[in-house]
Amino acid sequence: MSRIRQTFAALNGAKALIPYITVGDPDTQTTLALMKSLVSNGADILELGVPFSDPMADGPTIQRAAERALANKVTLNDVLDTVRAFRQSDDTTPVVLMGYLNPIHKMGYQAFAQAAAEAGVDGVLTVDSPVETITPLQNELEARGIDCIFLIAPTTSEARIQAIAEKAGGFVYYVSLKGVTGAASLDTAEVSRKIALLRRYINIPIGVGFGIHDAQSARAIGEVADAVIVGSRIVKEIESHPGREAEAAGALVKELKDAVR
Repeated sequence: MSRIRQTFAALNGAKALIPYITVGDPDTQTTLALMKSLVSNGADILELGVPFSDPMADGPTIQRAAERALANKVTLNDVLDTVRAFRQSDDTTPVVLMGYLNPIHKMGYQAFAQAAAEAGVDGVLTVDSPVETITPLQNELEARGIDCIFLIAPTTSEARIQAIAEKAGGFVYYVSLKGVTGAASLDTAEVSRKIALLRRYINIPIGVGFGIHDAQSARAIGEVADAVIVGSRIVKEIESHPGREAEAAGALVKELKDAVR
């Protein structure tokens, strides 16, 4: 059983908290410290952003994080090295990479999947790789026990939801609103209606992200989803507390986890 499946099974109906950070923001050593702090403060699964020069799905907060990481010349190999370093002290917390297809395509699907498996990656979400074209990458990932995780948007048709349901592993990431990360117009009633539709087709956990920025919104989403995913708000804490990134982000994660228990 994969780490992701084990984590949701161990939660036994309790809601998972999945914080997002960008690897290399502000540097890889701080990223490693952040990962440990997030877990010690209640994170159930870690989502790591792979820095990319054209992050089309990300709002300004995460774009700035990617820019800081790229200024440090952080590469996909550095991301995998960071996961490998994390695994030296934590062999249980699932790690999901979230990013764009170009760096993976450049490395080669087979080479990437093998390196990710050896580093200890549990899931991969490629924002710009649609279900119709992802099979070559998915085959390489699944052959090595890595879940292929998909985004579903508010505008996704039922036909596409069914297609995604046939391929998705680990959990499905429902984008709670139209737009980019960091948007604030969260409609929890609409999210609830959409999740009810998704559950008609999807038999793995459903996580919800985008627009969750405090304990109140996390609690509201936790009432209808299996996992609460928080990115921009955590990245803002990192950006706002130079030298105290792990402490500040950890404190926020503790607050969010207490809200979704």
